[in-house]
Amino acid sequence: MTTRRELVETLRRRGLSDERVLGAIGRVRRELFVPEELRNRAYEDGALSIGYGATISQPFMVAAICVLLELRGGERVLDVGTGSGYQAAVLAELGGDVVTIERVPELAEQARAALAKAGYGAVEVRVGDGTLGVPERAPYEAIAVAAAAPAPPPALLAQLAPEGRLVVPVGGRRGQRLEVVRALDGKQHVQRSVACRFVPLVGSGGFDDESGWHPTS
Repeated sequence: MTTRRELVETLRRRGLSDERVLGAIGRVRRELFVPEELRNRAYEDGALSIGYGATISQPFMVAAICVLLELRGGERVLDVGTGSGYQAAVLAELGGDVVTIERVPELAEQARAALAKAGYGAVEVRVGDGTLGVPERAPYEAIAVAAAAPAPPPALLAQLAPEGRLVVPVGGRRGQRLEVVRALDGKQHVQRSVACRFVPLVGSGGFDDESGWHPTS
């Protein structure tokens, strides 16, 4: 069975060199965020099913999103697509004031319990359309989206603080690239990053439904 330390070394060999992010990955007990029957696989570098058509993201992708957000501590962070709560926990380890939103109430409740058990009870878990964000807590210095959208959701862009960063997988249902959007001088500047494949972001600013979606990572 792979250990947390071995997972961190795997990520380092894959080219991730941000020691703050690697340290956060190494401190979060991922086994608390996966179904009990899959806990022996918790530290594999792969996505795992958590029910309701959702997955806990591959640790490499969680780490890549965190690296691109460039968190230094103290930022208000919005995590869209709570899922298991694992990414919210890593963001909290990096010093963020984290608000996370999930459209499936059952997943949100499971994530809330897992976050509390893992020591991240301060993370605020909301239920709702993640494409609309949580405007009453805006602005956010960082927004992480753990589901694929056809384009960066306008409501999320509107909730970015000046010089804030949005990281979102953008593309079609069968493949995307992590896109970094920076709010600079009142405008959004886009740069593209690594190829990826995420489950769809469902909602008014994402995909209409999940038909035809067969995630593999």
